[in-house]
Amino acid sequence: MKILALESTCDETSAAVADGRKLSLNLVYSQINIHRKYKGVVPEAASRAHSEKMSVLVNLALKKIKKPDAVAFCRGPGLNGSLIVSAVAAKTISEFYKVPLVGINHLEGHFLSCEIKNDEITDIFKFPVLALIASGGHSELWLVKDYGLYEKLGSTRDDAAGEAFDKTAKLLGFEYPGGPRIEKEAAAAGRASFSFPSPFISNGFEFSFSGLKTAVAYKLAERKLTASFKREIAYAFQEAAISALLKKTELAAARYKVKQVAVGGGVSANGRLREAFTKHFGRDGIEVLFPQKKYCSDNAAMAAVCAFRRFEKGSFRNETKVDADLEIKSWRKKC
Repeated sequence: MKILALESTCDETSAAVADGRKLSLNLVYSQINIHRKYKGVVPEAASRAHSEKMSVLVNLALKKIKKPDAVAFCRGPGLNGSLIVSAVAAKTISEFYKVPLVGINHLEGHFLSCEIKNDEITDIFKFPVLALIASGGHSELWLVKDYGLYEKLGSTRDDAAGEAFDKTAKLLGFEYPGGPRIEKEAAAAGRASFSFPSPFISNGFEFSFSGLKTAVAYKLAERKLTASFKREIAYAFQEAAISALLKKTELAAARYKVKQVAVGGGVSANGRLREAFTKHFGRDGIEVLFPQKKYCSDNAAMAAVCAFRRFEKGSFRNETKVDADLEIKSWRKKC
């Protein structure tokens, strides 16, 4: 089965092709240069750029496969104006070729992107799996019982982890996106003469990062902002943020006795996070899975993987309307 998948949830426009298990194409147009001067994503500018680039990427993808057997698109969560671009494009292609249209939850895509190895969809999960989705807009823990059977254990009460990275970078005067720069400066520091409290909510598996961001702002007011001071702040912030993600994931892994932890989303590209999670869970014999770094940020390949799993299970919902269903429910039951 040849699946054409589209993605435009935030600030990357993407089209991908899955030919069976092989991801033969994954085109991504990044809007970083558009949003960098604003030090954050401007929704109207994002949707306009998606409208300009989507047809270009779709045409390139269709040259690759000629005619798709199904079309998938990320229907949410995301920016409303951005979401509608891929939704309309996908519905149009589906109607034109008279093929099934499959709406994908964007966060499920981040989780399933861990299955992509060397551009092939692999069978690496040993259910149940604990999934941590850490991105610019989301920080969530899921218990994954099987494909399409997800239970959301907790999410963020305020800022997401990636958002905290970007906002801290902005406070330090770094360019957007801030995550890679924070990681670079933290690595250059190697240590810090102070630490930030790692945010922890005692009840359940929820996250909170706004207080950590505030602690950074207070620290900045203490003394002159030199290059070395910036590096120390970046180091202390990164350690506190990763510690918060690690502690909650550890608690959930122990409660549900999982043998695998899958970490997806933009923050999963952070090298220090990968090191900390792998070392910590390795001591307990728990395997930690990460996507290839090129699949950490938003891309259409992960939507193609989701659609592949639906068709493999014989379960898909042919979309009759465009919505942004944010609830993680069993798509098996829906179908």
